[in-house]
Amino acid sequence: MTSARPAPGRLLATSDIHVAYAENKKIVQNMRPDSSDDWLIVAGDVSETMAEIEWALGLLAERFAKVIWAPGNHELWTPKNDPVQLRGEQRYMHMVQLCRRLGVLTPEDPFAVWEGDGGPVTIAPLFLLYDYSFRPEGTTNKEESLAYAHSTGVVCTDEYMLHPDPYPSIEAWCWARIEHTQRLLEARDPDLPTVLINHWPMVREPTRILRYPEFAQWCGTELSADWHLKYNAVASVYGHLHIPRSTVYDGVRFEEVSVGYPREWQRHNHPKGVLRQILPEVAR
Repeated sequence: MTSARPAPGRLLATSDIHVAYAENKKIVQNMRPDSSDDWLIVAGDVSETMAEIEWALGLLAERFAKVIWAPGNHELWTPKNDPVQLRGEQRYMHMVQLCRRLGVLTPEDPFAVWEGDGGPVTIAPLFLLYDYSFRPEGTTNKEESLAYAHSTGVVCTDEYMLHPDPYPSIEAWCWARIEHTQRLLEARDPDLPTVLINHWPMVREPTRILRYPEFAQWCGTELSADWHLKYNAVASVYGHLHIPRSTVYDGVRFEEVSVGYPREWQRHNHPKGVLRQILPEVAR
């Protein structure tokens, strides 16, 4: 009698798991690999407090062969109920150190290479933020686009909870991250394709279906619009929009892998695509 062959490893992805909600915490408790060789991408918005972020990433790091994290806007908030009151870049670097203690890869670590089925591929977690360049039609600058958002009542909580310290603005921090990240990507092995991971979509097209288009200004930057081509991506993984789906732009797969809030996924009686397979590629 022959023993069953072990399942081959897969590169999986999720985001926007928001474990502050009991329903979502249960989803994360049930996230398990099919193979001891499975890797997991977590594309931001784990939670808002350090304790919850550590709990979730620690649990996943114990289960998956490798966990790769890119921050979302919720991790960067400084909520009053978090004993860790760090702001801006200090908060981000505190999470980087937390991840390193857990064995989780971050945008500040050397890129890993997926050698499993569909590889070799460079796995590149990024942290790019946004610069208000996804502006509503008819607005020409940040001040106009923000004024329009306030007039409609659609204003991202980032405006009150996400601090850019020591940068003078979120867009200044975004531009610094763009420059830093370009240097890292240009130093990678140019012969390998990439999987690009960023919490915010790296092209504007996914935001075109938002119910409130004025929210798009908190969803990315035009400066990364050609990176999926420039850096030879086989897939671009993102979250933030809470609209899980697979699309193709310029022949490249874009995978929105969010779980979202319970009030969103409960409309369908279950969350969609809790763990999305990125590699090997599967037919959608």
